[in-house]
Amino acid sequence: MTLSLQEVSDRIEIDDLLKRYATAIDTQDYELLDTCFVPDADVDYVSSGGIAGKYPEVRAWLEKALAIFHVTLHSLSNSEIELDGDSARGRTLVSNPMCTRDPEGKETIFTVYAYYEDELVRTAEGWRIAKRFERQALLDGSLPGG
Repeated sequence: MTLSLQEVSDRIEIDDLLKRYATAIDTQDYELLDTCFVPDADVDYVSSGGIAGKYPEVRAWLEKALAIFHVTLHSLSNSEIELDGDSARGRTLVSNPMCTRDPEGKETIFTVYAYYEDELVRTAEGWRIAKRFERQALLDGSLPGG
């Protein structure tokens, strides 16, 4: 299969978007996270213990939920991207070890293995996520309470 220069560029830009998302989450940089989604994106993290809703609601939840973790390490792989002009569909494997520390300093680590199933759109600012569904595949360890 021969890709056009535009298709190659789109794939690189989408890959950069996915990495920017992982960086934003792992550094808890919510202004950077804003550059990953369209403002009214539908986001669903329910299968991994989160919430579903429009991006602003989910962003507020992420800020609270991720505050308890001093380490999260998103690793993305096996992306499958189907381009269709100014839109695309993607499926990306994520492994995400997360670490909390109790008041005595004891660390608890668990890892979520999931797929991001995305609908993406090209905007004036570049590619953005319009819809994300996180489909959990495995959980190693236990989610922290609350």
